[in-house]
Amino acid sequence: MKAIGIIPARYASSRLPGKPLADLDGRPMIQHVAERVLQAESLSKVIVATDDERILHCVRDFGGEALMTSPDFTSGTDRVAAVAQSMDVDVIVNIQGDEPLIEPDEIDLVVRTVAEDPDADMGTLVTPIRDVEDLTNPNTAKVILDENRYALYFSRSPIPYCRDCPDPADWLNQGTYLKHVGLYSYRKSFLHQFARHAPVLLEKTEKLEQLRAIVMGAKIKVAQTQYDPVCVDTPEDLERVRQLIHAYPQNQKGEPVAKA
Repeated sequence: MKAIGIIPARYASSRLPGKPLADLDGRPMIQHVAERVLQAESLSKVIVATDDERILHCVRDFGGEALMTSPDFTSGTDRVAAVAQSMDVDVIVNIQGDEPLIEPDEIDLVVRTVAEDPDADMGTLVTPIRDVEDLTNPNTAKVILDENRYALYFSRSPIPYCRDCPDPADWLNQGTYLKHVGLYSYRKSFLHQFARHAPVLLEKTEKLEQLRAIVMGAKIKVAQTQYDPVCVDTPEDLERVRQLIHAYPQNQKGEPVAKA
């Protein structure tokens, strides 16, 4: 199956405006993301989809591929669908533009979830929740699976609810709670159905876009990983990632920015 990666990157951000261009060890964050994504063996092409000419020119200046998309899109998925529409491709991977330490192997894994399962409309990843803070944090999406590893539901609340555990600290002893890793693969045909479908009540209530796919009856195949992404949402996150990049053993200046 032919797969491409698309990185939606917008300039506006309520907590960190212009973050795709934020400097990390001498390079803009979007360059770190693109260069690491290009190391994924499963992708034939990587494109940055943006609504801002500053990001467009930045990506092209470091040798990456970027396309302008409408500023009216309300989500990264809409931006991804617009770019993928005219492309001859089977699987599209939606990659967050604020994860400069993303692991290329995880991209290959999320591609396989769809490529190896003819019934899957989408693929995504989960990682075990390791502490109570993550379990109870509403910014952390949780997911429960059926016996075939398709997603049943996503929530910002801890799921499943442990009725006999009054202390959330005891919940982690009852079984594995799963944290959603926001990396998605889509069959091209389903991606466009998804983008055309109006947001649904559950999605608007939980503020989780993937619930639209659940309500649509889509099959979301889920693979488990130990990968726990480091996202940049605030100035504090940015400083933390700067420190990690200095110590990161695989970070090499001059990594290729285009497929051979």
